[in-house]
Amino acid sequence: MSSNLAGRHVRTQASSIIATTIFFLVVALVLTGLTAHVVATMTRSANKIDDARATRAARAAISAFVNRLSATATDNAVWDDAYKAISSPDAVGWAYENWGKTTADYPLYDGAVVTGPDRSSIVSAYYKGKPFEPSAFFGEGFFQQINKAADAGQAPVVNFIRTETGIALIVSQAIQPFTAEGELPKLSVLSLYKDLTSEVLDTFSDEHELEGLRLAAVPESGLLNTPITDIGGGVIGHLVWPSKAPGTAVFHEVYPYVAAAVIILAMFLGGVLLVGAAEARRLRQLAQAAIFEANHDSLSGLLNRHGLLALLEESEGTDVAPPRLYLVDLDGFKAVNDAWGHAVGDDLIRIVSNALIACHPEVVAAARLGGDEFALVQIGTAARGEIEETILALFTEPFKIEGRTIEVGASIGVAACDGDVTPLELLRRADMALYRAKANGRGRAIEYDPELDRERQRVAEMEALLKSAISTGAIEAFFQPLVSAATGAITGLEALARWRTPTGNISPEIFIPLAERCGLIDALGVHMLKTSIGHAKNWPGLALSVNVSPVQLCNPEFAAEVISLLQELDFDPKRLTLEITEGVLMTNPEQARRSIDHLKQVGIKFALDDFGCGYASIGALRQFGFDRMKIDRSLVSALDQASNGADVLRATISLATALQIPVTAEGIENTRQAAILREAGCDQLQGYLIGKPMSALDISSKLQEHAA
Repeated sequence: MSSNLAGRHVRTQASSIIATTIFFLVVALVLTGLTAHVVATMTRSANKIDDARATRAARAAISAFVNRLSATATDNAVWDDAYKAISSPDAVGWAYENWGKTTADYPLYDGAVVTGPDRSSIVSAYYKGKPFEPSAFFGEGFFQQINKAADAGQAPVVNFIRTETGIALIVSQAIQPFTAEGELPKLSVLSLYKDLTSEVLDTFSDEHELEGLRLAAVPESGLLNTPITDIGGGVIGHLVWPSKAPGTAVFHEVYPYVAAAVIILAMFLGGVLLVGAAEARRLRQLAQAAIFEANHDSLSGLLNRHGLLALLEESEGTDVAPPRLYLVDLDGFKAVNDAWGHAVGDDLIRIVSNALIACHPEVVAAARLGGDEFALVQIGTAARGEIEETILALFTEPFKIEGRTIEVGASIGVAACDGDVTPLELLRRADMALYRAKANGRGRAIEYDPELDRERQRVAEMEALLKSAISTGAIEAFFQPLVSAATGAITGLEALARWRTPTGNISPEIFIPLAERCGLIDALGVHMLKTSIGHAKNWPGLALSVNVSPVQLCNPEFAAEVISLLQELDFDPKRLTLEITEGVLMTNPEQARRSIDHLKQVGIKFALDDFGCGYASIGALRQFGFDRMKIDRSLVSALDQASNGADVLRATISLATALQIPVTAEGIENTRQAAILREAGCDQLQGYLIGKPMSALDISSKLQEHAA
């Protein structure tokens, strides 16, 4: 009986070994197939990526070629001396001396053609220092290009064109003065062209890593290509070059290693039975390591979130004192990563981790919850303030990492485990306290208070009320007059949002930032713009100013929405001025610039609001092309508070005057301020002295009084 059992046990083991061997063989074959597929895919992908790079490089080469010749054409065409000379009797000689002669050996262009104002007569035409006939050389497309380029202010017209000798790039631009005064007569046109020669292609090849680049009439099999099109969009040639195929080259290099890997894999399968016991032991060790990794952070070695929650759960129901949880967030850690790289940031995380775990005897555990956020668990009788001071003291001195001096701070959120508080709730409370600590200015510690939850609830309720107020129109447009400093006449109105509720008015300083935080600023902006325009249509002849949040202006859809709204309400864009603060110059200047340019094209004006209290520079004023500057009320109030207030104000207005930007002063409350501003050159006034914000009905009454 025992032998049968032993035999059955042996057979069972043999079957298990055979099954295991077959399983590993199948797995090995599948892995081999997958590996082969991965290698083939990587080879193809590498070739495809390099081909795409080469195609982009070829297009970039053409673009650079076009830009160089366009810049040369502009330098020669937009030239006061050229404009005068081409209109003089010596036009032919002057054109030859300045353009025709230089074609003999000038590297930037091979030929220069000057056509007369009638756009058909040839004043001068030279190729490689010798005269030639453009119409025969270029064909009919040349005169199509001349007609497009003949207007003053027209950007250079650029096209590739087929010539008797091949393909050439030709750039045409009207010969005009640098600064035009009045309407110009019909202009002569300067055309420069450069043959797409083998020397030019060699330059493309050297500058853009396109070995073997040449010109072909049609695409060639096995070669990469990019088309060259003429003025009508027709393809007149192709740049062709061979693919480097880096993936294939790398595959050939690693092929011996792949073959060796296959051999090693076969040997591995042969030794599976011999290492079974060792493998089982290794798997047990891996299982233990996996359990450790599941509860610990790999970078710092501290507990992770899962391990922290498990520790807090284990402490529940024990005789030890209830734990207190400290969440620590590093202030300025992102700047460290940005300035020194993630490797230094990782070193800093390790140093801070070691310091936190050893900062106080009652800190029994530390965890890294992700990024630069840590958690400390205190069990003991030490006062909260003592632990907080100990933690903050770790960051009073800079850290030294590989010779670099790294300065970071810390914000702390604290929550005590009082009563039946679950670990998740304890973590949530500490997180809320940490959020408040960072909002209060960082570098400080805040303990959880139930008021934080009540405040969050109030904010949520306020968001709901704000959303409802926007949709129901409860937020109204009030208007404050803008008057001419010289005449005192009302020249415009600024629309201001006002939210009146049964329990009292809510300040814009509260609900506008709230709208920005909760994503309602776009809806609020559209509502205010639509409402204020609806009222402004009843006040013809007056300009309307509406404030725009930086969040709105940085929305890619903002410009299109404003233009659509103006068309829907049939409101003249030239009457509308959008006021933006200096903050938009920092949040997303590129998108803001695109929105401003788009809206200015339809006639909308832009005013820089609150100038003098931020960081706007002269360069920013020029770059964004503001139509008006509004001086911040703090500079106006300084007239009554500071001895040099008037000097500062005059200097600010002088700056705007030098930039030819009209100035509006806001916050004017007395006649002395108005007189100083008027004398300093301010052309528009606003403030309680002029008129407080009023409803549309009150504004209409005020306008009727002025009209009477």
